[in-house]
Amino acid sequence: MGGAVSAGEDNDELIDNLKEAQYIRTELVEQAFRAIDRADYYLEEFKDNAYKDLAWKHGNIHLSAPCIYSEVMEALDLQPGLSFLNLGSGTGYLSSMVGLILGPFGVNHGVELHSDVIEYAKQKLDFFIKTSDSFDKFEFCEPSFVTGNCLEISPDCTQYDRVYCGAGVQKEHEDYMKSLLKVGGILVMPLEEKLTKITRTGPSAWETKKILAVSFAPLIQPNHADSGKSRLVHLPPVAVRSLQDLARIAIRGTIKKIIHQEAMSKAGNGLKNPPRFKRRRVRRRRMETIVFLDKEVFASRISSPSEDNNNSEDIEEERPEEEETKPSELKPDPPVNFLREKVLSLPLPDPLKYYLLYYREK
Repeated sequence: MGGAVSAGEDNDELIDNLKEAQYIRTELVEQAFRAIDRADYYLEEFKDNAYKDLAWKHGNIHLSAPCIYSEVMEALDLQPGLSFLNLGSGTGYLSSMVGLILGPFGVNHGVELHSDVIEYAKQKLDFFIKTSDSFDKFEFCEPSFVTGNCLEISPDCTQYDRVYCGAGVQKEHEDYMKSLLKVGGILVMPLEEKLTKITRTGPSAWETKKILAVSFAPLIQPNHADSGKSRLVHLPPVAVRSLQDLARIAIRGTIKKIIHQEAMSKAGNGLKNPPRFKRRRVRRRRMETIVFLDKEVFASRISSPSEDNNNSEDIEEERPEEEETKPSELKPDPPVNFLREKVLSLPLPDPLKYYLLYYREK
């Protein structure tokens, strides 16, 4: 077994390492990864491995390696308001990160074969919404999960702007996967042992790009031995938000703008930016080979000529001498949830305050 990047001490350090190795390349993707702690999607007894760049599997529960998820997120080119379909949605970790980018007016659907994994995903989603302070930094497109085989989606389903399949797709199913995509949409899937990005440029026109050499467990074929009939998967309808929900989104958005304006005003009065902390030495290297468990055997970056000259070097970020501080001073203060504090200070009835905070526990 091996990893593309070094293990982190916590979620932020894992993300630092993925950024350093250029697996996370855009700010939106970085924010989504930092907002959701990967360890929250592990069973308690396995959390020691959460910040390693390795896949994890326990029974039907499965998480791909962080470097794979980061490449997928970057390839999907996510934007607010898009529709997303996750085939083999698993724990919901990827769907939740995507939902942070799609925002309140996106569509976020997942199809998962195993009903026990669907229940696990719903529990993790509920935990994130009710307990995570980072939830308040975003307007969230909550994922909806349905049980079924993703090869049996009803032919009358809507098409999506973005589609990801988390299992190896056989060549004979390539056209089926493409049919789920709108014109202008992006499909990312393991195809013929390559993580592949397919962009639909017209009704029958496609652009294909190979991203990584990978080996995923293949899609499970439908089994009609019992009834002899196909069990069609009906995806959730694209529902219109209620007026009450739209009002909550608008009020939270207005409060966030006020908080931002207040922060900018204070910064303009001479307050300095918080000090940046010196980062540890990191080894940057292009991923050559990763070996995973349970048939997710390896992944290797498909190199380009520009990468061949500087594929391994030790780097250490330089910091001005005035930023050097004692170890005891490196611990940042606990983050403040300004949105929550502002809502609780409003002259409103408590039930309305709790509604604006999504009845959250913290």
